[in-house]
Amino acid sequence: MQHRGFLLLALLTLLALASAVAKKKDKVKKGSPGSECAEWAWGPCTPSSKDCGAGFREGACGAQTQRIRCRVPCNWKKEFGADCKYKFENWGSCDGGSGTKARQGTLKKARYNAQCQETIRVTKPCTPKTKAKAKAKKGKGKD
Repeated sequence: MQHRGFLLLALLTLLALASAVAKKKDKVKKGSPGSECAEWAWGPCTPSSKDCGAGFREGACGAQTQRIRCRVPCNWKKEFGADCKYKFENWGSCDGGSGTKARQGTLKKARYNAQCQETIRVTKPCTPKTKAKAKAKKGKGKD
């Protein structure tokens, strides 16, 4: 009786494993980046609506084409793209002439074969010190 239970359990485990392997093969055959084609060229992630959120990325490899789901973060920097990841230095001091401060970023990772610049420079307006002091005083007064 115990041998039958063990054999039944082993058979069910084997069937579950075979089913999982078949599902994995089906996914690979659909043209995913891990399919037979080795050189997939992926385009940028294009949001379905507005300029951020869920969307699709199209890829091509020989005669095969594929669309996969992707997501563009809503806080991405449009000038260098959502697929280029950079490591940034600290913000520099405020340039009095232009009223901005800058920092430089070095390419850390280019996703989906994106064409990225090795280094980039970004700027933002300097924050007036009077506003920062006023916010600090407001925060202390609420305690």
